[in-house]
Amino acid sequence: MNRLKKRWGITSNLQAVIIFIVFAITGSASAWLSKPFCVWLGITKEDFGGWFTLIRLIIIFPIYQVLLVAIGTIFGQFKFFWNFEKKMLKNMGLGFLFKE
Repeated sequence: MNRLKKRWGITSNLQAVIIFIVFAITGSASAWLSKPFCVWLGITKEDFGGWFTLIRLIIIFPIYQVLLVAIGTIFGQFKFFWNFEKKMLKNMGLGFLFKE
C-alpha cells in the first residue's frame, strides 16, 4: 500500500480508499450509462453483431473520462483525478489536448 501511495503521491490510507471507491463508482456508472447512449444512437447488437462490444467500449471511454473527474470532484479528489486523467491521455498519445 505504501508503494502505491508513493506512486500516486497521496498521503493517507483514507485518501487511497476514497480513490478506489471513485474508480469503482466510475467504472460501474460509465458501463451503465453506455446502454442508454447506444439506444439513443440506435446502436443495437442485432444491427452490429460482433462489432457491438467494440462500439460500446468506444462509447464508454469518453463517458468514463468525464465521470472520473466529476465523481472524483464530488469526493474531494479533483486534483488527483485531473492529474491522473492528463497522464493517462498523454500516455495514449492525446497529450495535445492539454496545454503545459
